[in-house]
Amino acid sequence: MKAASLDYERAPRPGVVFGCVMPAPWLGAAAGLLLALGPVAGLPDRFAPLALAAVHVLALGTLLPVMLGALFQMMPVVAGVAVPGSGGLAPLVALAGGTTAGALAAGFLGGGPAPFRVAAATGGLLLPLAGGLLLLAGRRVAAVDATTRTLAGIGMPLAVTGLLGAALAGWFGGLWVVPPSQWLALHVAWGLGGWLAALVTGVATTVLPMFWQAPRQPRWLERWLPLGHWLPLLAFSVLVVARPDGALARWGLLPWLLFAALVAGIGLRATLRARRRHDPVWMLWPVAAASMLAAALFAAVLPLAPEPWHAVLSWWTGTLALVGGGVVPVTAMLGKIVPFLVWLHLRRLLPPRARVPAMQAIITPSAQRRQAWLLLAAFAMLLALPLAPAWLARAGGVAFALANGWLGLQLLKAMRCMRAMRARGGLPPRKPLAQGVHHG
Repeated sequence: MKAASLDYERAPRPGVVFGCVMPAPWLGAAAGLLLALGPVAGLPDRFAPLALAAVHVLALGTLLPVMLGALFQMMPVVAGVAVPGSGGLAPLVALAGGTTAGALAAGFLGGGPAPFRVAAATGGLLLPLAGGLLLLAGRRVAAVDATTRTLAGIGMPLAVTGLLGAALAGWFGGLWVVPPSQWLALHVAWGLGGWLAALVTGVATTVLPMFWQAPRQPRWLERWLPLGHWLPLLAFSVLVVARPDGALARWGLLPWLLFAALVAGIGLRATLRARRRHDPVWMLWPVAAASMLAAALFAAVLPLAPEPWHAVLSWWTGTLALVGGGVVPVTAMLGKIVPFLVWLHLRRLLPPRARVPAMQAIITPSAQRRQAWLLLAAFAMLLALPLAPAWLARAGGVAFALANGWLGLQLLKAMRCMRAMRARGGLPPRKPLAQGVHHG
């Protein structure tokens, strides 16, 4: 199978990517603090007000800006096509995502209908607009492998997720009437499956071999990416709309869940065979793959779960999918991509003979490793939350906030490094080993 080539000369200016990425960890920290300080009544039910608030702050404030920033970088470099309007949209991504997330959190925590109306307006504009721009760029992508095929069509699930979410927010805000159970099922399916899972698995087919020297997915499986995600979700959408109360609709996600479990299981095997297992954030990838596998399996058996276990399995499924399958791999990619982008832009901007700091000096491996372990500890506490909801929501939320804040500090350090090197024109030249040696 032919692989797409990487053309770093097409990389956008740093502000396009960093404008999306830099605020995201701090909104992740806000999600952790919200969980730690908010009302724990109803936890671990996934429809508890605090759970809904924290989930949307994490999804819209943290994951969405990082993933859009990565797409603005990958589309030109990997697919050779710039996203139209990305330079103007990039400064608004984190602002609009954070505003939508904050409005939804306020609405879920008792702020009345007005915050939902704000969320319907901002989110209903941002996500479909970003999805539409990605689709415009995707029409010119030469889809030659799993990554480029994913990039070519990824705007579709983003736009669908945004439109469904805006419709639900408007319903909560009293603006219109929609069938909430149907639209919620589609919103969650397309958000977690069509957008998050498809993008992470599609991008991982390039990122894992490149940065961690992991084996590629089998060719037969790569040929099914991303359609193996999207086709079952399209069939599920038809079932939900046509027969919302039928048994087929309740089990309609099973084909996609089985495919997602297959991709995650093969991905787990590949990450465990990576050559760069000494890398400071390598362990995040096996955790991410195992989380996706477990989330798919839990979701598959959820309709059969007895009532006392239903809330617990739902909490585990959502936490495994959003944190394990979203925050964990995104953190791993940021730890690699941001230092690389800083190095790349310095190499392009500074004079040819100027020295550029090594990527390990931009964000030190020891700091990355400690931050990764703190994130995993927070993830474990969030998974264990059903055992003691009040205590573990606070402990896990604080740990999650600290882990994201630490990541934010690392990104700030990378930015300071880039600005300092640009101001100085690079590192000072190395001193020669010996010069001016005279013999008597």
